[in-house]
Amino acid sequence: MSAAATSVRPLALAPYACDPAASRGRRIAQAAAPTRNEFQRDRDRIVHSTAFRRLVYKTQVFLNHEGDLFRTRLTHSLEVAQLGRSIGRTLGLNEDLIEAIALAHDLGHTPFGHAGQDVLAECMHNHGGFEHNLQSLRVVDVLEERYANFDGLNLCFETREGLLKRCPLPVARWIERWEPGGIGARFLARQQPSLEAQLTNLADEIAYNAHDVDDGVRSGLISFEQVAQVPLIARYRDEALAEHPELASMKGRRLLFETLRRMLSAQVYDVIAATQARLAEHQPHNVDDVRAAPPMVEFSAAMRRDSAELKQFLFRKLYRHPRVSATTVLARQVVSDLFAAYTTDPSLLPADYREAPEIYRAVADYIAGMTDRFALREHERISGRRIFDAATQ
Repeated sequence: MSAAATSVRPLALAPYACDPAASRGRRIAQAAAPTRNEFQRDRDRIVHSTAFRRLVYKTQVFLNHEGDLFRTRLTHSLEVAQLGRSIGRTLGLNEDLIEAIALAHDLGHTPFGHAGQDVLAECMHNHGGFEHNLQSLRVVDVLEERYANFDGLNLCFETREGLLKRCPLPVARWIERWEPGGIGARFLARQQPSLEAQLTNLADEIAYNAHDVDDGVRSGLISFEQVAQVPLIARYRDEALAEHPELASMKGRRLLFETLRRMLSAQVYDVIAATQARLAEHQPHNVDDVRAAPPMVEFSAAMRRDSAELKQFLFRKLYRHPRVSATTVLARQVVSDLFAAYTTDPSLLPADYREAPEIYRAVADYIAGMTDRFALREHERISGRRIFDAATQ
């Protein structure tokens, strides 16, 4: 047996996991790689893509210029991949597929976080709409230009399916006409995606709740004392102090880190136990059984309640904080102004965008692909104003 062959031995997968050897394939057939399975190949294509590199300058809650240590879409995606792989390994799922979905799940996000997405959706309301999950799919199917004989990255069905968390029925019908039996079909049949996709979706939630607490405290917009009023945080703070009472008098953020570490571990173990119970209940024998069953990767009822309470706290105290709201208003103005400028005068666009057949979609693609700092530079170039500096003077 050759060295190349031994390097792609089958993974020890559960029967309900996605096996790369049984993948539903790529839209454009390609010969197998000699040293990587199909999902590993997808992951590598994503990591080397232009859209993936841009994530380092796209933000979560805080804008890119507000500090070097706040999470970006890139660091968030890495955290989701780590959590997903850790849980997936115990459940016998395909870690390579989990990693590929995690690293690609935010490729369609606009600059300025959800503020950018919301205003771009408003701008595109009468022109086909805009939604970041669909845009992530558009990035990997159409917008990346790295290969001689096809647009996009030509990823496997299972990876593409994992990017489409939700899809309105009219859009699913449109996808089905374009790709019969493809990734839109499950929404029409009201079926579930793979367990790997379900897990990545939940790992996304676990990651951003924890890191938004960390970033919120680091920013000074919320205090550890405030967030420790949330039962989920209080539980693991008290546990940390019981084991390490010296943390109460230590300077710095060691108690916060220890609390979040314990919370993340507890949530990981909770997902594993709850999912194992669901698997035992439904006993899927293969991926088709998974698709026909109810969702199976989940928190326990108690952890779901506690996680929702933490999310509600962050929404009230962090995402709606006056400072965050002020930057959100400015970010919305940047995106709105750029959309109006480009659609009014397409000559402001790069040549490959202004020559596109659908100018509104081309403008949405161009803006969605921007990093925070590039969007600000473009806005200054077009308007002659440095909007954030002017607002803070």
